[in-house]
Amino acid sequence: MRRILFICHGNICRSTMAEFVMKHLVRQRGAEGEFYIDSAATSTEELGNGVHPGSRRKLAQMGIPCGEHRARQLRRDEYDRFDLFIGMDSANLRNMQRMLGGDPEGKIHGLLEYAGRSGQSIADPWYTGNFDETFDDVMDGCTGLLEHLAREKGK
Repeated sequence: MRRILFICHGNICRSTMAEFVMKHLVRQRGAEGEFYIDSAATSTEELGNGVHPGSRRKLAQMGIPCGEHRARQLRRDEYDRFDLFIGMDSANLRNMQRMLGGDPEGKIHGLLEYAGRSGQSIADPWYTGNFDETFDDVMDGCTGLLEHLAREKGK
């Protein structure tokens, strides 16, 4: 089973959108039993809060359920429990490195790496208000990640 943790600053917009998009893509392939997918924050600002209404609306518009997720913070002890830690921007990646005590196994990556856009950030709708752009970025990254994992599995 592949265990993937999506991470952003607050765990209410981007990382939750990525979590539920990835679950949706995995479900479409009938591969739910092959994955455990979750999300977390690098900050404590939104702990306990639900999915941002803009993310919830965009996911619903696309036919993707998001359930009763509550924001939580990344913990150092999770490094051994997940195979991949996927950040939404360079600040997330730096904070993940710090919070996890480094990345000796090369588990930390940016989501857009998997869309051929290394070094680019997922648009942050907290600041832009543009949940469509964020969704497009997340879909590109999650689709690329799932294709990458399928190729890796085929080796």
